[in-house]
Amino acid sequence: MNELVRSLPSPTFSGVQLPGSGTHKGWLFKWTNYLKGYQRRWFVLSNGLLSYYRTQAEMGHTCRGTIPMATAHIEVGDTCHLVLTSGGRSYHLKATSDGECQRWVSSLQQAKANATHLMHHSEDDSGDEGPVPQEDRALTQGVLKTLANKLDDLSTCNELIGKHGAALQRSLSELEELRGSTDGTDKLKAVNERATLFRITSNAMINACRDFLDIAETHSRRWQKTLQYEREQRNHLEETIEQLAKQHNSLERAWRENPSTYTGTTVYDPVLVAVGVERTKEADASDENEDAEFFDAMEDSPAFITVTASSHIQHKRSGSNQSMMSGGMPSDWTHNENNHMQLRRTRRSRIPDKPNYSLNLWSIMKNCIGKELSKIPMPVNFNEPLSMLQRLTEDLEYSELLDRAARCDSSLEQMCLVAAFSVSSYSTTVHRTAKPFNPLLGETYELDRLEEYGYRSISEQVSHHPPAAAHHVMSQRGWTLWQEITIDSKFRGKYISVMPLGYIHLQFHSSGNHYVWSKVTSTVHNIIVGKLWIDQSGEIEIVNNTTKDTCHLKFSPYSYFSRDAPRKVTGVVEDREGTAYYILSGTWDDKMESAKIVDSSQGCGGSEGKQKTVYQTLPPKLLWKKYPLPDNSENMHFFSFFALTLNEPEEDVAPTDSRLRPDQQLMEAGLWDEANVQKQRLEERQRLDRKKREAEASQALEEGHNIEGHQPLWFEKRTDDATGESTYVYRGGYWESKERQDWSQCPEVF
Repeated sequence: MNELVRSLPSPTFSGVQLPGSGTHKGWLFKWTNYLKGYQRRWFVLSNGLLSYYRTQAEMGHTCRGTIPMATAHIEVGDTCHLVLTSGGRSYHLKATSDGECQRWVSSLQQAKANATHLMHHSEDDSGDEGPVPQEDRALTQGVLKTLANKLDDLSTCNELIGKHGAALQRSLSELEELRGSTDGTDKLKAVNERATLFRITSNAMINACRDFLDIAETHSRRWQKTLQYEREQRNHLEETIEQLAKQHNSLERAWRENPSTYTGTTVYDPVLVAVGVERTKEADASDENEDAEFFDAMEDSPAFITVTASSHIQHKRSGSNQSMMSGGMPSDWTHNENNHMQLRRTRRSRIPDKPNYSLNLWSIMKNCIGKELSKIPMPVNFNEPLSMLQRLTEDLEYSELLDRAARCDSSLEQMCLVAAFSVSSYSTTVHRTAKPFNPLLGETYELDRLEEYGYRSISEQVSHHPPAAAHHVMSQRGWTLWQEITIDSKFRGKYISVMPLGYIHLQFHSSGNHYVWSKVTSTVHNIIVGKLWIDQSGEIEIVNNTTKDTCHLKFSPYSYFSRDAPRKVTGVVEDREGTAYYILSGTWDDKMESAKIVDSSQGCGGSEGKQKTVYQTLPPKLLWKKYPLPDNSENMHFFSFFALTLNEPEEDVAPTDSRLRPDQQLMEAGLWDEANVQKQRLEERQRLDRKKREAEASQALEEGHNIEGHQPLWFEKRTDDATGESTYVYRGGYWESKERQDWSQCPEVF
């Protein structure tokens, strides 16, 4: 038996012999665009990839593009021309001579053959294709199932062999005892029968073993080839990430060595000041199409420019200019009319330092590319100890801008302050790359600053998927703000985009002016390699529905090579006739200024024959300036003084308030492991509640009843007169319930 088994063929794992790949380097001319035509580039063909660089010196850090030869189509033209097509893109190349062109064609064809051979290699005639994820997975599952069945057969044969072997042994013992007896013939017959059964079972087991080994041997080549392919892909990915890291470090080093070459500071020159507000979306021609693979696009050409009225008035301020400037400077922040600094001392000014836990974000996010961010399970290590409701309320940090706007007689000056308020809400995000907690359905957050700042704020999570929050603020200083924001977030591999959907409404009590605007896109960069950083980009259109005045703000995306100030924001304020009155400029992380227009004329220099408007303005004046961060803020999640107070315990709040959320409290205290346990418990409970509601709705539908979904407690849906859309607005009752301490209607969310 043992000899028979040893004589069976053994499985071999010899692997796949990879074809050798040489390296071919040299200069070729590559077609870039109609403006520059063919440009000389250094090409390197290696390991089935054709890469190109501007110079040989760039090989160590900046690859301009890579063409995989396995999927490339090679076409030879006339007069030293050749065309490579890959991934829907064509590359037109030209050699210096026919001989050079022929050498490149031969090398490219050989590389393509080698790469194709690697993908489709198989030592048998089974016709296996290269690794295709879905098909390969299905085939592997089928083979594993067959092998499992064969193992079951072997197990059954083993049991039968043991059973028949024992019976045969008993028969032989009985035969020996009955030697010389008359019953020997019958016993001998029984022994022969059991020996036959033993032989049949042994043969069945041998055949099953042979089948098992044949299947394993047949598919071992395919599995070995698949393993080799995955190794190649992993090595290629590691090389790509390493190259990205080198490029990142090279750019940072170049910027540190000569920052003036890449960035500039906004200076209000008495002769000419470029503001940089673009009313069209056409971009200047870039140097080459492939540059977009690694570098941000250059800034759009400004659609207008401004000229100050005269140089000698730059250091003078008129009375009207002084009336709009307040509150934003550090001196105002320390000593303002509301005794701001004294009130802040009554609230906490620090929280426990966050622990220094290292965790690889890419290890969690790599399997979530393309998913909505709110549906990705994340540990608290990537959160900050505030909920999205508190982040929404944090927009009120510079509410004094609205207090000043409420006192304005001019709607256009009021628009400037409203625009500055809309920009100020992003100032706290410049270092805040952590993710706020997703509020639970029915979770609320109140902020009662009636005595300090004259307003009360209440917000509620009104929807879970998609996540949506409603917010209402009532101020005794002449304004009311409300909004419903739905967060649409996507993970794109190298960055995360967060797109707030919905409108913000602001109404002033005395004038009745009703302003409406939306938010821009926030993007967190360097998910794979480098230090995380956040950028705000897009456009905001603020409309006064009462007077039809408008303000167009543009948040310019950050670029290493732009000469403008980073995080630049520019805008123009116009009346209902389209006449411009104010130019706005600044940065969303520092300050905003306005300049009153005194004259305008048509200039030249626009792209595609378009003329730029030249505005003559008074010197700019400050509308808003960011408050300085507290000391040690880098160890307190970069919270501002205002943000530090948002999660401070308050008495008599609703049981659904974000301050009472246990995982958030534990994280703020530095107990991250315990916070993760609580976070998983709350999320699992929320999933069970959602399934219960869905089951009840399905059952009611089957019974012919109409059941309403989740209904918010403090907000209700109405049609907005300004936008015509259905939105959640405050129905009232929260502050009355707080005064009575009657929270019997509140759900249990924690």
